[in-house]
Amino acid sequence: MTKSANAVPSHETSLSSVIQRIATGPELSKDISQEEAHSAMRQILEKRADPVQAGVFLIALRMKRETDEENLGILDALREKTLTVTAAVDEVVDIGDPYDGYARSLPASPFLPALLAACGVPAVSHGVESIGPKYGVTHHQVLRAAGVPVDLTPGQAAARVADPAVGWSYVDQSAFCPSLHDLTGLRRLIVKRPVLTTIETLLGPIRGRRSTHLITGYVHKPYARVYAMLARHSGFDTALLVRGVEGGVIPSLRQAGKLYFYHDRGEEQSLDLDPLALGIDQAQRAAPLPPELALPEGVENARLDTAAVAAAAAQAGAAALGGAAGPVRDSLIYAASICLWHLGRHDSLAAAAQQVRHVLDSGAARARLQS
Repeated sequence: MTKSANAVPSHETSLSSVIQRIATGPELSKDISQEEAHSAMRQILEKRADPVQAGVFLIALRMKRETDEENLGILDALREKTLTVTAAVDEVVDIGDPYDGYARSLPASPFLPALLAACGVPAVSHGVESIGPKYGVTHHQVLRAAGVPVDLTPGQAAARVADPAVGWSYVDQSAFCPSLHDLTGLRRLIVKRPVLTTIETLLGPIRGRRSTHLITGYVHKPYARVYAMLARHSGFDTALLVRGVEGGVIPSLRQAGKLYFYHDRGEEQSLDLDPLALGIDQAQRAAPLPPELALPEGVENARLDTAAVAAAAAQAGAAALGGAAGPVRDSLIYAASICLWHLGRHDSLAAAAQQVRHVLDSGAARARLQS
């Protein structure tokens, strides 16, 4: 008898068996082990699962709430499929901004890697062109509008990170984890946020020779612990977890905030933030969308003109890197100062902010973008 190409190896748990346990209602659904979650996700990534079953698996996990073990198993499967490259630098800062982008503010974070590189810290960001549930403006879209290459292989991105004249790069999920990127259509049909939205920012496709530092954002407080756990498992030596605007890596510019962090894969610590302590005094939480591009209030199914917003963000980001004042510049100062402090480059956020302002005013950051 010929074995089917889609048959599940004998050492794997069938996806049907997993679904029978996790999709039995709010009171009867059962958790699965890390190994079972890993096996199920691997079958989906390798296209050995029926698309309907794959969708049910992801929806059921979300509805019953994923456990730590399930999150870890999914992460294991995704990391196995990720092409990871070590750049020829001792350390790399990995910026894991939300892949579904920004819909209520003008994103400044796509320009953070170039600014960090100008401060002497090799950095990389990653993402996709467009993904749900938000379908907002992404790093891919903004950097492309700014003339930055967004279709590099992981090896090419690592080479740019290691180039002393550049020091940063962007790498797309389609290049470093094609099997995950192939699920874009399925995720569109799922509509709601699946576990993949949490995990994909933690894959770390570009690593440093000695250490790699994760910087990512969250909205809901319980996620800080989850991200820290997953970051350790993914091999990040340090992690900086920011309660940021729209779940990104930049805190609110107008109110006190909080971040969590760990060093040497140790326990999380916390730090209270006050933008005024860094000389940031803004009336708005983040850089606002141009009025003509903002989504109208109360209009259902309104779609953001992401191309126009990306173009506006590219122009504002390039200007901020060149020293132009405003909320985009302040957003970059805030985020870069937190990073430099976390990495031990300065003893205080205020001292870090002083260096960042000097780098912006000197034009060095703008030169990194143009390189």
